[in-house]
Amino acid sequence: MKIQSLQQWQEVVDKIIPDLQHNILLLKGNLGAGKTTFTQFLLKNLGSEDEVNSPTYSIVNEYNTPKGKIYHFDLYRLKNIEEVYDIGIEEYLDNAFLCIIEWPEVYEEELYGLKYHTMSIVNTGDEREISFE
Repeated sequence: MKIQSLQQWQEVVDKIIPDLQHNILLLKGNLGAGKTTFTQFLLKNLGSEDEVNSPTYSIVNEYNTPKGKIYHFDLYRLKNIEEVYDIGIEEYLDNAFLCIIEWPEVYEEELYGLKYHTMSIVNTGDEREISFE
């Protein structure tokens, strides 16, 4: 899927929500690709009235939706798997309607055997190429 405008994020969300079957969503993309913008559209569509911001410095943000808690992680600044466990990620995963994890590479091996989705956003300059599995 390719998008060229901010408004097209809604189309992305409309296509993804019906396919969102697992409570873990890995978001991959370079800086400025649109990971947080996508998350803002997604949470609004899931009924959250909370203000959605990047968890770059807080590492995890918590949002409320009618279906349950959504936790939005940014693991960019974490150096190793021990730091991921130190923030209590397993408890979040166990108690969430959805966990959205930006920069998941430091934790990805630990997800072996769990069911999750991966969304990749590639910013080519003129457009964003999005894949979802």
